[in-house]
Amino acid sequence: MDNTLRLPSLQALQALVRVADTSNFTEAARQLHLTQSAISRQVQQLEEYYQTALFERTSRKVALTAHGREVYDVAQAMLRTLRDLEQRLAPPSQDRPFRIRIFVSLAVRWLLPRLSSFYAINPGLCLSIETVSGERVDTGGDCDAYVLYLPEGLDERPLTPLFDEYLIPVCAPQLSGGHAPPRSLDALAGHALIHGSTGRHEWTLWLQAQQDQAERSFKHLLFNLDDLALDAAARGLGVAMTDRMLAHDALVRGDLVLPFGQALRTGGVYALWLRDSGVTHPACKAVLSWFEEQVEQTTSAR
Repeated sequence: MDNTLRLPSLQALQALVRVADTSNFTEAARQLHLTQSAISRQVQQLEEYYQTALFERTSRKVALTAHGREVYDVAQAMLRTLRDLEQRLAPPSQDRPFRIRIFVSLAVRWLLPRLSSFYAINPGLCLSIETVSGERVDTGGDCDAYVLYLPEGLDERPLTPLFDEYLIPVCAPQLSGGHAPPRSLDALAGHALIHGSTGRHEWTLWLQAQQDQAERSFKHLLFNLDDLALDAAARGLGVAMTDRMLAHDALVRGDLVLPFGQALRTGGVYALWLRDSGVTHPACKAVLSWFEEQVEQTTSAR
């Protein structure tokens, strides 16, 4: 009698977990650095192994079946146990960079100008900065820490809050054509509204908060990055709506000014989330301390 336990592929189980977490075969493939067809084959192998469908596939979504959920729970626990074992038996080397994933605009506008202070007090440590340009920071991959934007505020994860989102309008001290900054909503209608995202969400929120009922028609200039929107504003092309922290240094230098109005607190929060690899990294304590110090210095300087 053959009592050999035949186990499914560990790579296939990892693929199933990633597809379930992202609800998308293409995104799972990107995160695992595989082709979509490779991910599909691995999931198909699991379905053949268990002789049941593990995902419901429609044109709108990919979702686990009841049997798929059972496999997912076991696979997730198994992968977590293996990661914990690796970290206990092979702790990260002091020489390995501490890897941080962050929005590109936040990296350029806030993090990069302050990095020299980190290396000044931590000359033996190294940071590896990975930037993303989308609307969210993907927490997959092998980074140690992630700077997340949470539109609904902090959640149940162990997070280190960095700063709340406050939206403000900003523009150059002198706009194109030698025009002075607008000092009212009526004057704003004569300038382009610059957006850091194609959804125009930030300007919509801020204008609604002004409780102004007048009908106005605005020109719009759209970018997919806050950094580009702020650069356009500094060049006098219009008035940008952005997070106060992103504009902080440019406001201090005088490259940008707040023409009128008050900062709008949206309820969104930027926070630092550590993976298990980040918690056990020798640089973890220094990184957390430095982030908290930089946030405190920035907020107290306003």
